Parts: sequence; C-alpha cells; structure tokens
Amino acid sequence: MQPLRYSINVTLDGCCDHEEGVPDEELHAHAAADIARADVLLFGRVIYGMMEEAWRPVAETGVRPDWMEEWAVPFAQTIHAARKYVVSDTLQEVDWNAELVRGPDLAATVRRLKAEPGRGILTGGVTLPLVLAELGLIDEYQFIVHPRIAGHGPYPFVGLSKTLGLKLTNRTQFASGAAVLTYEAARGGA
Repeated sequence: MQPLRYSINVTLDGCCDHEEGVPDEELHAHAAADIARADVLLFGRVIYGMMEEAWRPVAETGVRPDWMEEWAVPFAQTIHAARKYVVSDTLQEVDWNAELVRGPDLAATVRRLKAEPGRGILTGGVTLPLVLAELGLIDEYQFIVHPRIAGHGPYPFVGLSKTLGLKLTNRTQFASGAAVLTYEAARGGA
C-alpha cells in the first residue's frame, strides 16, 4: 500500500499563502525530489490551476518568465511529467497528464490509488487536504516552515472536526532558515 503524503509551505504563524514563502534553489530541489518520489499527484482545482499556469509553459517551451530563476526549471520538468488526479466538481475536463475526480468519488479513488503498488501519492493545498484529513486518508504530513511571520492566512486545516495526533519522523534545516518537519499520522486517535 502506498502512502498519501501532504506537503505545505507555511510561515511561523501558520500562513500558507504561496506568496509568503521564500523560494530558493534548495527548496525547489526538495520539492522536485518529493514529487519524483510519488507516483501520483493529487490536486484540488485551485492548486492544479496554479501549478499548471506557472510550470507547464516552462516545461513545454523551456522559456521561463522573468520572476523565475533558472534553478526552478528542473522543478517545472518534474511536475510536468508527473501523473495527476484533479478533484473538482466544477471543471469539465483536465489535461496535463491529469484525470478528473468528482467529489463524491474522492474517498474511493484515493483508497484505490493507495492500494496500488507504488512509492506514494503527494497532495498539497488547503481545501482538499482538509477533506482528506477528515477521512483519515493522509499518512504523512510535511510542513516546510519558513522563517517569516505573515500576520494573515490562509491557514491549513481550519474547521477540522477533531484533533489529529502526529509523530515527528524527520526534521531537515535549510540554509535559508526554512525547516522541513515531517510527521506520521498517529493511528487510533490523538
């Protein structure tokens, strides 16, 4: 059975606004390695749209926008090649190596994917992971904590109906001051 891993960039005060992190070469290499060790990416509509808009053109054309550093190109190529599932009840179709999953089919689809042999499933974002956590489907939580205080949200897991117990399994420090904290979901309660 392959694990479902959740990964999110947050500030010290828990904000997961993608514009509040401090991206650098080391963090992009870490993210590319996380994607490369997953057989499937599981996105909600919003994250899928953001990722496709930012990374697909770079991977397909080799041309990067002014805001993108050269060291981000390998990340673009890695995410471009990955198999993706997109959970949405509003999108009519997806491409970019993607398959559409409707909300009512989510739990069954994730359980089927987890039952397949493989290295893992990777997800991120805010809305979809809240649903996955409520269903008890996330096996590993990875928080990339940036040394900043944003003073605003959004925040992951707002509205979670129960406390989830986690066990720290790994800690990695980057030169930027960001730290990767990896937790295993504690089975059987908090």
